[in-house]
Amino acid sequence: MGIPTETVYGLAADAENEAAVHRVFRAKGRPTDHPLIVHLATAEAVHDGWVAHFPESARRLADFAWPGPLTLLVPAGPRVGSWVTGGRNTVGLRVPAHPLTTEMLKLFGRGVAAPSANRFGHVSPTTVQHVLQDLGDRIDLILDGGACPVGVESTIVDCTVEPVQVLRPGAITPEQIAALLGEVGGATGPSRASGMLDSHYAPHCAVLLFDTADAAQAHVADMHEQGARVHYFDAAADVVGAARDLYARLREADEDGADAVVVLLPPATGLGHAVRDRLFKAAAPRP
Repeated sequence: MGIPTETVYGLAADAENEAAVHRVFRAKGRPTDHPLIVHLATAEAVHDGWVAHFPESARRLADFAWPGPLTLLVPAGPRVGSWVTGGRNTVGLRVPAHPLTTEMLKLFGRGVAAPSANRFGHVSPTTVQHVLQDLGDRIDLILDGGACPVGVESTIVDCTVEPVQVLRPGAITPEQIAALLGEVGGATGPSRASGMLDSHYAPHCAVLLFDTADAAQAHVADMHEQGARVHYFDAAADVVGAARDLYARLREADEDGADAVVVLLPPATGLGHAVRDRLFKAAAPRP
């Protein structure tokens, strides 16, 4: 089932039903050793068997940001199957803020495993139309919650280490986390959560990144002279709008048959960390 969240649309299955979760992996073409995030209706629900131990750092972050665009990597509890964690002893837990999905989770009374509702490695969906484009013939139902207001996936924080590590930046920023907890580390070690692969969120066309408007616009002009079809995306002028519109803009470029999207990067502060992360992965060499 496709579900709306404040970040992107998810592809949800009963997290405790191994067969249902494997349908999610098959629909997306996602490797089964790549862990999923479990979505819960309330922060209190994490203690109902979903976590073995909830570190103090996790409790403080949950109090600050849940419900909201934050995933906490914590020691997995007895209700968490290896089919969700990719065989690891940790699980990503999140309490989403979208009212439609919150109501669904309360009625369901259990956790759902829900990666983004798109083909693995490709551009994430922020509208029902995007979900239909990618998975329309592979899923049973989509809850239409309108366009996702945040537009980039949740921040993932590993709370099993000290200091905590930001594994994937999002709308809960490293600056906010540091203000709450003090020292915060960047991701180190192997991939252990969604969105940690080098290439991800990728359209079919090339993604070309620039730090200055002059360089970006000069490159657009050069490509036009060569007869290339180019889209230009200024992600620096309004970083909130850039995050909200990012995946739609990448999809539009593919739909238009563009050869490339030329992007002016936002500064590496606040939400800009998340936008830059998605763009660098979209621009990385494809596997």
